[in-house]
Amino acid sequence: MARKRLGDLLVESNLITNEQLTATLESKRTEEKLGDALLREGYITEQQLIEVLEMQLGIPHINILQYPVEQEVIQLVPRELAKRHQVLPFRVNGNKLFVAMADPMDYFAIEEIRMATGFQIVPGIATKDALFQMITKCYDLQESIDQVLDDYQQDDVIEDYGLADEDSPVVRMVNQIIANAVAQRASDIHFDPQETEIRVRYRVDGMLKTERTLPKYMQNTLLARIKIMGNLNITENRLPQDGRVKMDIHFKPVDIRLSSLPSVYGEKIVMRILDLGSSLGQLNKLGFSADNYAKVTGMIGKPNGMILVTGPTGSGKSATLYAALNELNKEEVNIITIEDPVEYQLQGINQVQVKEEIGMTFSGGLRSILRQDPDIVMIGEIRDQETAQIAVRGSLTGHLVLSTLHTNNSVAALTRLIDMGVETFLITSSLTGIIAQRLVRRVCRDCAEQVDPSEHELELFHQANIHVHQYQRGTGCPNCNMTGYRGRIAIQEVLEIDDQINRLVMNEAGFVEIYEYVKQTGMTFLMDDGLEKAADGLTTVEEVLRVTSID
Repeated sequence: MARKRLGDLLVESNLITNEQLTATLESKRTEEKLGDALLREGYITEQQLIEVLEMQLGIPHINILQYPVEQEVIQLVPRELAKRHQVLPFRVNGNKLFVAMADPMDYFAIEEIRMATGFQIVPGIATKDALFQMITKCYDLQESIDQVLDDYQQDDVIEDYGLADEDSPVVRMVNQIIANAVAQRASDIHFDPQETEIRVRYRVDGMLKTERTLPKYMQNTLLARIKIMGNLNITENRLPQDGRVKMDIHFKPVDIRLSSLPSVYGEKIVMRILDLGSSLGQLNKLGFSADNYAKVTGMIGKPNGMILVTGPTGSGKSATLYAALNELNKEEVNIITIEDPVEYQLQGINQVQVKEEIGMTFSGGLRSILRQDPDIVMIGEIRDQETAQIAVRGSLTGHLVLSTLHTNNSVAALTRLIDMGVETFLITSSLTGIIAQRLVRRVCRDCAEQVDPSEHELELFHQANIHVHQYQRGTGCPNCNMTGYRGRIAIQEVLEIDDQINRLVMNEAGFVEIYEYVKQTGMTFLMDDGLEKAADGLTTVEEVLRVTSID
């Protein structure tokens, strides 16, 4: 019997439509496999692809992240071979070596491994992410740490330990800690000195988890290497320092922001990982509801005025601003940004870095920018009255100004500007709209199942006029590290400034009065937007409650 094609199997399984299949076949690159193209378009998950391949090829699926892999088995396949073909040996049975592969139809790889090991090779299917994580962890990181522990003597002098030599064990170990973080989609790496050890923690999807602990005597060498990478002063350990590192991890450019902070047990260092490959989002892919998306595109389409994005640190404000700039970035407009720090370099946009130590402040830089004939100005953050005043005046003189403000919701941004000392008539004349947002974890598509909401959840849905009988929750699987969540999505509220809000601001109305008016207009608040996304199966009520407050 002829084997069915992958596309037909996916359509038969109701995972994709015929239209999606046709569109993907037309858009896919020449050398690209259909499965990879469908993953790139987001039509299917890797887990769904593997299940169909398992059925098509009769090759078992291996949850490699949960498999207890012995180091002796790992050593049977050379590191270069494992990395080149993305394969991981995980079990030996007699003369058979069981290996996990992303592409079990790669007969050249199977033959090469057979020749190198002398075993008969039995392939299994594993996800690319899981293989990437395990190969990095089992081959590179473990090997580097073992070598450092073997070589390290407690009386070693830092200068003798090859901190600038790319082949030295400690340098390789730091590189592998970073590569492992990138493989796990971590946004930050924390090096936390404790009394008897140093903890390495990764922040994945907004949550910190301890990846490993290292002996205390490795602390000085490890932190000195990281400081050398960021061009920090390794002899200064009493003052905070900031730095930046650019490097390629598995052929992907990664930008890292370094921050050191003296603590009781030594310097704590945090590395913020900025994946340059996925930095530029598009507004229509940021999770805006149809109503909010229409409001935002209307606001940024105006030739002047001020638009603010508000929320706490780590709520995706910068991503929203960059997506808006990406939308506005045309040849006929002059866009200038002033940021601290410049997170992503954008093609065709003039970006200015704040350097307060030499007098280059937000307010000083902004004054100069307004003399550079800009059409659109983006200010990284409004921190003080002077910056706020210049930003407002810039929007009144025909510029479109975008910026961020640290407030909990959109209405609070109005009262914050008044508290900063900006005159009410300037606020009403300049402000176009305010976007408040948070990031919530997205339900893992691979282990999502329908569940009944609890009484408390039903009550919350009822208050938001959302009718729900069941909604989705992740049960936990290897692809989401048993958390039930994978990736994050934004929830937003968009406040358009109308005449009545301007009147309230002019009359110096308080937060409650403005909030009550906005509520009467039927605006979708953060909580409501989050509950709608929970009802659609994108997130859970717990996640929405974690990042928002009940009014």
